[in-house]
Amino acid sequence: MSFERVLRWALVAIAIAGLTAGILARAAGRPDLAGLAWAIGTAPVIGGLAFSIVRDLLNGRLGVDAIALLSMSAALALGQPLAGAVVALMYSGGNVLEDIAVARAERDLRSLVDRAPRHAHRKSGERIEEVPVDAVSVGEELLVRAGEIVPVDGIVGSASATIDESAVTGEPIPVEKARGSAILSGSLNAGETFELTVTAPAGESTYAGIVRMVTAAQTAKAPFVRMADRYALILLPVTLVIAFVAWRISGDLTRSLAVLVAATPCPLILAAPVAFIAGVAQAARRGILAKGSGALEALARAHTVLFDKTGTLTVGGARLLSIEVAPGGDPDEVLRLGASLEQASHHVLAKTVVAAAVERGLELKAPEQVKEAMGSGLSGLIDGQQVMAGTRQMLPSNSEPSPWERRAIRRASWRSALIVFVAVDGRTIGALLLADELRADTPRAIRLLRDAGIARMVMVTGDRAAAAQAIGAALDLDAVLADRVPSDKVEAVRGEQRLHPTIMVGDGINDAPALAVADVGVALGARGASASSEAADVVILADRLDRVGEAIIIAQRARRIALQSIVVGMGLSLVAMVAATLGWLAPVPAAITQEVIDVAVIVNALRALTPALGAGGRRITPEQGLRLHHDHQTLFRDLDRLRKIVDALDDVTPESAETLIGEAQRLVQSSVVKHERDDEDSVYPKLAEVLRERHGLSAMSRAHREILHLARLLSRIVEDMPSEKIDRYIVRDAQRVIEAIETLVRMHTAQEEDIYEAVAA
Repeated sequence: MSFERVLRWALVAIAIAGLTAGILARAAGRPDLAGLAWAIGTAPVIGGLAFSIVRDLLNGRLGVDAIALLSMSAALALGQPLAGAVVALMYSGGNVLEDIAVARAERDLRSLVDRAPRHAHRKSGERIEEVPVDAVSVGEELLVRAGEIVPVDGIVGSASATIDESAVTGEPIPVEKARGSAILSGSLNAGETFELTVTAPAGESTYAGIVRMVTAAQTAKAPFVRMADRYALILLPVTLVIAFVAWRISGDLTRSLAVLVAATPCPLILAAPVAFIAGVAQAARRGILAKGSGALEALARAHTVLFDKTGTLTVGGARLLSIEVAPGGDPDEVLRLGASLEQASHHVLAKTVVAAAVERGLELKAPEQVKEAMGSGLSGLIDGQQVMAGTRQMLPSNSEPSPWERRAIRRASWRSALIVFVAVDGRTIGALLLADELRADTPRAIRLLRDAGIARMVMVTGDRAAAAQAIGAALDLDAVLADRVPSDKVEAVRGEQRLHPTIMVGDGINDAPALAVADVGVALGARGASASSEAADVVILADRLDRVGEAIIIAQRARRIALQSIVVGMGLSLVAMVAATLGWLAPVPAAITQEVIDVAVIVNALRALTPALGAGGRRITPEQGLRLHHDHQTLFRDLDRLRKIVDALDDVTPESAETLIGEAQRLVQSSVVKHERDDEDSVYPKLAEVLRERHGLSAMSRAHREILHLARLLSRIVEDMPSEKIDRYIVRDAQRVIEAIETLVRMHTAQEEDIYEAVAA
């Protein structure tokens, strides 16, 4: 406990003792001793307050504590020691109440610091030794036992590990980590003992960065709190004027004393710091670490948000978008052969291709006689076949692309994707389209920011203009600034700052300068010791963009509660002052009234600790959310097949067209129609129980009806399609219906994912 807190508790103890002793002396018939006891109980509080005011004056500040000093001094001078003792107790008690309230609000922040690991179990040969966490070095092997906190950042050395990251990221569900996966310090081992290979020393690990940021959060003071101090200065002359009016009306200085007592400015002094510290604590519960209440206050005033693209709006790495195949080709075979060959490559895209094949359950074979041409691709033998994967220039094909190859190149260009062609024994059989893609939560995050009152959103990225413009158009951003180096990002932030308070959101080292320059820098991702997190004012510990909107909403609510507490508290104080002026409140009752106001203000300010009304309503369980997401992943595989059927119908014989359209109809009935009916019968009723607004579900049900209508049309086409009557018009109609079903179901499923995310526990 700091010296100032000890002094506050000592002063309130003296005030209580003096007031109690005086009351006992008065009851014993010794008014002289009672007055002496009250004066003794008041004098130390006057002395401490005078010292505080002088110190503030030397620092260039004048607060309204002067009113409390005037009221206590006047009470003693006018022979009203009881009033002075009551004010002394109320003022010193208000300071203690503030300490208690701030301590309550800081509890969530301190819990992060208190759980920081102190020791680690290091492997030394065949022995396991317990060492201080600071003694652990990069590359060493640790053993993390069941139920222990992960002491440093590292990667899993065992086959798997079950990790609870809730204390670091705010995510409540434990996650499975495979061998080689990164683990953040501060996470909890929720499974069996596992081995950990150290990747960062304790001082540079994630949790150490979090602890440093928590310390900053506990010590910083918000600009709004200083603004409250400035507003408080208005109260001093107003109080003196009202006290003078009270004296002129009554000719009684005691009435002026009652005005001074009623004007003690605790609501203004206490409301802002308590509300903002409570807001910081509430944000921490959601995995949002604000470096002090100043960052929170700045968030509340934000008008413009600038985003980095890669890793912030997008997933930050290549993903397999689609598989293009030659006529009669098999997408899984294209991916299997390409991934088998890519196992031997060190290219950054190779892991993406291999991971996509493993995710689909494809059996990969070890390549032989692999040769790699840097920047072009590689070749090798797989099951005796000569397989090549790379750019089209590397492949032994004709100089003129075939129609399907031109289509693949065109689609890659539209989606700003890289294209990897796959050939077997000199014949090109398909192509893999790879690109960065939007994060699943990005559209919802943008919508949440709009709802929070953000008027302008800008993407500023070092990526190519075509890729950046595609993302910007998909998200309906207000501006896109592409091909920007870090210094350009800084200039972009400064340009927006000249107009409005600006937030910068990024995740990489190259974003650190812009994060530092912005009014509020927000670092995305649980990397507490990285350059971007150190430069930022707010760190989103969970790797979720929608938490930026949550942070702004929490900040706005804390600011709103602080203002409300100040306005209501000072309004009540003004009413008490008027009552004292009219002689309705004597000094002692005025002091008691003021204390009631103080307590009400603090209790109201502590509301910032809790979620907004309605935010904690009913939710679907994590298990339900995972099941729904899994159902969608299964549906996506069938939609991919429908897309391939649409492409294949471009140039087929009537017999092949009949087969493909029949396959599409069976897929639609067995997968799409079944999924939509299950949603309508079992999923939507559960959502209706947790959604406050039902109109969204009505619109979703309308989409169900349109999908079912298209499915019926496809069934009619199949029924009316004897092979001898098939012509290009029937095929074209079937293509249009199948493509409409595939497109509508994808869009509809994305909307459902947004709803599930919004109501997930």
